[in-house]
Amino acid sequence: MNEPDALLTTAVRAAESVDGDRRIWTDDDRSWSGQAAAEALGEGASADVFVARRARFAIERMRTRDPGFVRVVDGLRWRGWVGAVLMVASFAAGGLIDRIGSGQSINLLAPPVLGLLAWNLLVYLLLLAGALRPVRRHQAGPLRRAIAGFFVAGGRRLRHRHVALPAAVLPRLLGEWTQLAMPLYAARVARLLHWAAALFAAGIIAGLYLRGIAFEYRAGWESTFLGAEAAHRLLTVVLAPGVWLTGAALPNVDGLAAIRSGAFPATENAAPWLHLLAATMLMVIILPRTVLAVASGLIERHRSTRLLTHLDDPYFQRLLHAYHAKPVCLTVIPYSYHPAPAAMDGLQRLLARVFSGKAEVQCTQAVRYGEEELLAAATRPDGRGPCIALFSLVATPERETQGAFVRAVCALENTGPVLALVDEAPWRARFDPDPQRLEQRRSAWRAELADLGELGITPVFIDLAQPDLRTAEDEIERRLEGSA
Repeated sequence: MNEPDALLTTAVRAAESVDGDRRIWTDDDRSWSGQAAAEALGEGASADVFVARRARFAIERMRTRDPGFVRVVDGLRWRGWVGAVLMVASFAAGGLIDRIGSGQSINLLAPPVLGLLAWNLLVYLLLLAGALRPVRRHQAGPLRRAIAGFFVAGGRRLRHRHVALPAAVLPRLLGEWTQLAMPLYAARVARLLHWAAALFAAGIIAGLYLRGIAFEYRAGWESTFLGAEAAHRLLTVVLAPGVWLTGAALPNVDGLAAIRSGAFPATENAAPWLHLLAATMLMVIILPRTVLAVASGLIERHRSTRLLTHLDDPYFQRLLHAYHAKPVCLTVIPYSYHPAPAAMDGLQRLLARVFSGKAEVQCTQAVRYGEEELLAAATRPDGRGPCIALFSLVATPERETQGAFVRAVCALENTGPVLALVDEAPWRARFDPDPQRLEQRRSAWRAELADLGELGITPVFIDLAQPDLRTAEDEIERRLEGSA
C-alpha cells in the first residue's frame, strides 16, 4: 500500500477503533464505506486495494462529520515542496558565502574549507560504521530519527483544532502513523540531507567561479601552529582528490612558504587553487553525496509503496471478510423465551455490527420448556452461519433443560458454530439492578454450560434492550474465533 493510502487507512482504523460508541462514525457509515468500495472495485480486487479504497470513501464522508479530524489527517501528509525549498535554500546558501578567507583572499587553511571536507568525511565514516554494526531493521541515526519524527508527527500542531471524535483518537493516530512511517521518513530525510550537502558544496563552487569573473581572488595562508612544511603535508592530503582529478601539481614547500601571510609577495592569483578546491569538493562531497542521495531515494520509493504489507490484524480481517464473504445467514432459536421487539432490534444491530451489515437473521418460534429434544426441521440452520441459542437471564439454568437444549442445537445437521446468548433485559426490568446478584446469576449460567464439557460453550451476556454493542461484539468475536 502506498503512502497516501496507508495514511488514510491508519486514520480510519484509529477512528473506528476508538469510537466504540459509534455516535460520530456510525454503523451505517462503516457499512456504507465498505459497500461503496466493493461496488467501485467489483469482485476480485486485492486486499490492500479494497482497504485503501474503503478508507478514501470513509475520509470523504468524515469531512462533513468531523472536519477537524480530517484536517489533522491532511496535516500529516508529506508536502513535496518541502524538499524543493530545502534544495534551493542549500544551493543559495552555498552561493552566498562570498569568502573563504577574508575579503577577496582565500586562506588555504581556512576552517570553512577544511571543516566542510572533514564534516563530510565524518558522515561517511558514521554511515559505514552504521552499515557494519548489526542493528534493527530500518533503524536510523539520532539526527535522522529526530528530523523524521518532526515531519511524521507534524499533525501534533493541529491538536488544538476541534475534533468531534473521542479525544483518544489523535494519540492513537499519531502513535500508529509514527511507528508505521518512521522507516520511510528516515530514508526521505537521508535523501534530503544528502542532496542538501551536495547542493551546498555546488553552490560554494558556483559562487566562487561567478565572482571570480569580476574580481580577482588571491590565494595565501596563515597559521599560528603550522609551518610551511606541515602546511604542505596537510594540503597534500586534503587536496589529493583534486590533484588526482585535474592532474595539477601542488607547489613545493618553498613555493608554499612564499605565499604565506607576511612574506613577499604574500599571495598569488587563486585560479589554480580554486580549480583544486572545486575538484576536491566534487570528489569528496558532490559525487558521493549524489550517489547516497540516489540510493536513499530508491529506498524511499520502495518503502513508500509498501507501507502496509500485512493485513492480518483482526480489524482488517473483519473488513476483508465483509468484502469477500457472501451474506451470512444466522438462525436464532429462543428457548422458553419470547423476546420483545426492542430486544430483537438490539439483536439485529449487534449482529449487523459483528458481521459488517451482511447478516441475514432468521428467528424461529421459541422452543417450549421441556421440548428441547423436539426441535422442528424448520429450525435447523443451513450451515451458512452461526446458530444462536437465545435465553432469558430470568430463567434458572438447568442441565436437563437449557443444557439439553444446547446439546440438541449442536447436534443438528449442517449447523455452524453455536453461540449461547443470554438476554439480561427481562432480569433488569423485573429485579433491582444489584450488581452482586446479577453476577451470581451469570455465574450460575456459566457453570451449567461449562458442564457441557467438549462442546466448549461459554455464554455471552447482553441487555438486548440497551445493548453495550462494543463489549458484546468483542465477546462474540472471541467465541467465533475459539470455535473456528
